[in-house]
Amino acid sequence: MAARDAVAGRDSEDAVDGAEPRGPEPATGPAPLGIPRTPTASAEVDAQLERLSDADHLPADGHIEVYEDVHRGLRDTLTVLDSRPGPPPPSGPRPPGPPGPSPSRPTPAPGPYDPRS
Repeated sequence: MAARDAVAGRDSEDAVDGAEPRGPEPATGPAPLGIPRTPTASAEVDAQLERLSDADHLPADGHIEVYEDVHRGLRDTLTVLDSRPGPPPPSGPRPPGPPGPSPSRPTPAPGPYDPRS
């Protein structure tokens, strides 16, 4: 059978039970993964995450540019959040709480053995 297939111009592996060999699979382009995105509490972060969908229609070698752009945007957003001043400290006397170390009662120095053992 291999000789007959070779004469016909096809390999014996391509011929299955006398059926005609199939041609190459049709080329398909990049397809979205379909992963849902859950909105966050930050419009800036949501915009960066939405930008990730741009990679869905690019070949793999184009993903790095999108990923780096999103990473840069998320890093910038976090930097802005870190630079915002927090709430002012409470004014007035501190509410009573558990006693902390007192200057009049120094913390004892550790001994030569571990008392937990």
